[in-house]
Amino acid sequence: MPEQIIKIINGRIIISDQILEHETIVISGKKILSIDKEDKEVAGAKVIDAKGNYVSPGFIDIHVHGGGGHDFMDGSESGFLKIAETHAQYGTTSMFPTTLTSSKEELFQTLAIYKNANKKNSRGAQFLGMHLEGPYISTNQKGAQDGRYIRNPDPSEYKEILSATSSIKRWSSAPELRGSIELGKYLASKNILPAIAHTDAIYEEVLEAFENGYSLITHLYSAMTGVTRRNAFRFAGVIESAYLIDGMDVEIIADGVHLPAPLLKLVYKIKGANRIALITDAMRAAGMPEGESVLGSLHNGLKVIVEDGVAKLPDRSSFAGSVATTIRLLKTMVTIAGVPLTDAVKMLTMTPARIMNVLETKGELSPGKDADIVIFDDEFTVEKTMVQGRIVYSRGEAPFNS
Repeated sequence: MPEQIIKIINGRIIISDQILEHETIVISGKKILSIDKEDKEVAGAKVIDAKGNYVSPGFIDIHVHGGGGHDFMDGSESGFLKIAETHAQYGTTSMFPTTLTSSKEELFQTLAIYKNANKKNSRGAQFLGMHLEGPYISTNQKGAQDGRYIRNPDPSEYKEILSATSSIKRWSSAPELRGSIELGKYLASKNILPAIAHTDAIYEEVLEAFENGYSLITHLYSAMTGVTRRNAFRFAGVIESAYLIDGMDVEIIADGVHLPAPLLKLVYKIKGANRIALITDAMRAAGMPEGESVLGSLHNGLKVIVEDGVAKLPDRSSFAGSVATTIRLLKTMVTIAGVPLTDAVKMLTMTPARIMNVLETKGELSPGKDADIVIFDDEFTVEKTMVQGRIVYSRGEAPFNS
């Protein structure tokens, strides 16, 4: 059976640091075939008229816990699929499902469900691998993580986990814990990204971690140290380390709530679009009405209330999770932080693709790369989302190829 040909016309095409008009994208099967300067005739092609809207590479979310009323820790295959479908409506074409600190048994269950769900995921954002957040984190910086399961890295444990699956692509931990440097070295040897998270580390510890494979800081500013005092002496923390180490990548929850405009501007000014990945870090309430929800799994999660675009503890004393979507991140960076659209898109596409080592096939609109595409308008409303040439969301229409 011949591969379907799709032609996208009349769009403002976002390519690296420029926006092209009057060009046409031709897609053959799962791949981009060409980007042409004229609307050439392509026999048998299905035509998509972008109607003057932006045509962007698909958004890549490298840190996401849930959405659409589901969490990856719920132990439900249908939940995995629903999360993927929900975020596709907001422009996400690829994601790395993320765990929370849990028992080893619950983690193994989640990894097994991921494997099965990945085979059936044809109507939502593509799964590119698992991201483990914890359990090797600082108790002082645990945030909403379950303190019952926090522990130091145990080589026998993490080697057992990694020997049982090839799905893990990233592991976030606190580098100051005993055994964390050895963990980072081991992960790097397996081409798994070690990331710094939920940590009390100071600069010297971050630098040692960076030199041993930890090249990404998880949700910068959240659950980590800034400048601290120890016996009257000041020490630079993880935040300052992110700025001082030029080669360190960072991810930020750019919802305008976890990080307000001044901090978004500061991170962008110092690190630049090539070192920043925008993440949702979304919980189950993403894409759902505001009100009561649960952070983490349904059977042992934390009750929260969603209002003002963020999840809060019931007493409203603290934030308790993100309900962001990728298109919201883009809008926030452009309209509140004043970042050029091309750079904001890069932080959702090319940069996360490089960080997660999938730039060969993802992150850019380029011939030979996957046809992961999102079309959105000037008001940042997603019109269409395409994953490997398959339209998984079309506003007001039934999906193509369904």
